[in-house]
Amino acid sequence: MACTTATAACCSSASHRPVLNQSSMSNQRHDRDERRREWWKDNHEGLQVNRSMKRRNAWHDYHSRCIYMVTMAVEGRKPVLGKLCDPNDTHPSPWIRPSALGERVLSCWQDIATHYPEVRLLDIQLMPDHIHGMLFVTRQVPYHLGNVVNGFKVGCNAMARELLGTTLWEEGYHDRILISEGQLETMIRYLHDNPRRLWTKQRHPEFFTVRQDITIGEAQVAIAGNQFLLDHPFKVVVQCSRSINTDEAIAHEVNRYMAMARDGAILVSPCISPCEKAVMRTAFEAGIREIVLLENGFSPMWKPGGKQFDACARGQLLFVAPWPYHSERKRISRTQCLQLNNLARYITTLPSK
Repeated sequence: MACTTATAACCSSASHRPVLNQSSMSNQRHDRDERRREWWKDNHEGLQVNRSMKRRNAWHDYHSRCIYMVTMAVEGRKPVLGKLCDPNDTHPSPWIRPSALGERVLSCWQDIATHYPEVRLLDIQLMPDHIHGMLFVTRQVPYHLGNVVNGFKVGCNAMARELLGTTLWEEGYHDRILISEGQLETMIRYLHDNPRRLWTKQRHPEFFTVRQDITIGEAQVAIAGNQFLLDHPFKVVVQCSRSINTDEAIAHEVNRYMAMARDGAILVSPCISPCEKAVMRTAFEAGIREIVLLENGFSPMWKPGGKQFDACARGQLLFVAPWPYHSERKRISRTQCLQLNNLARYITTLPSK
């Protein structure tokens, strides 16, 4: 894909952003999938499929009208697209100054609409070693989302060979499918918040790094977040019976623990019962410091998202995981509940340093 524009105009205004209707998309999904299979068989049988297209969601028709956030990373995660800059009078938040190659990448992104007029470009966030882009396929099309992404990457690679003598992107891409109302605004906020998040992580890497093989009593655990919370002298375990299930009873427990938290206690809990979840949720929203025990460990690419990221940055949150990560959906066992509760109680006895 050739790049012709010199600069990148960013995104469409909010008033022109499409609204997603979850129920209407759900009703049409089966028919769309059938049309996709028939079209693919008629037009692509016997052809080799790009590997990046195979790593898509099996339930989704990637030829259909839909909004996507796509992410592409630089090969080797080299920071060649731009530089993270501190806030200043012009930019009140951390921001990215594009490199010469980064400018070309932005230009190539804008050029997508020239080659695929059915695709509306909504937003893009350039980062030093990757990009996030929001695009809207406005109607059913005879090509896969992967064709759009690969065409963009071909154009960028041509620019990279000219400037760096090498290609730019690692193989494949990641997509997130937006299927419900409200997701678009949420993801656009996420895109624009990326420079601030990177700036924060660079200044406090210890808050966003998973540390393995931490010893707490006789347990070997993994932790992420604010480890210094373990050293606080006043920690209280939040443990509530499942029999506490009325709104009035739960509100009583919430008020009881919040009173202790406002007196300086750090709340510690595996958040198993509905009452425990209500206490910890209320405390989190109030900015109370918490230690949360997890049944599932940290995935290889784990990072705190959204409000949890900001809580870690503020020194408010620590995660403790006594077991490795797993990808299955399973109920927590009674034995695990008891072990987590025992670990929570032990954490509250740790001496301050």
